[in-house]
Amino acid sequence: MDKQADFVLRTIEERDIRFVRLWFTDVIGSLKSVAVAPAELEAAFSEGIGFDGSAIQGFSRVYESDMLAKPDPATFQLLPWRSEGPGVARMFCDIQMPDGSPSYADPRWVLKRTMAKAADMGFTFYTHPEIEFYLFENDKNAVNVKSPEPIDHVG
Repeated sequence: MDKQADFVLRTIEERDIRFVRLWFTDVIGSLKSVAVAPAELEAAFSEGIGFDGSAIQGFSRVYESDMLAKPDPATFQLLPWRSEGPGVARMFCDIQMPDGSPSYADPRWVLKRTMAKAADMGFTFYTHPEIEFYLFENDKNAVNVKSPEPIDHVG
């Protein structure tokens, strides 16, 4: 096991983490999550966690549905959702076939492959998420509200 995986296991024990959410996205970008107990992580790092890929949009057909979610310890993050009690953490996963080969439907693998091709051509590929959100007024006196009222009307 590598140093990052050791760090993850040590942090989980020190911080009393009860569940680790293993995150991945389907081909249209919808977040999927599998929650595992800390005791399952060592095996997850080496072998992955099995799941039914035919249940994920765009991943596989029923007859080739066995897939593995293999957590990337470099993406480990404690989630700040609980202020007291046992904590929760997350890691992003690479999706693999049972033989360990990458799934062609895994958006992370597609990105890694694209970045490698760009590097081979002499380019540096930069990508970052763009977080968007809206703030709405909460009108408790409204009876027939069609849609929430934005806090501002700036473009």
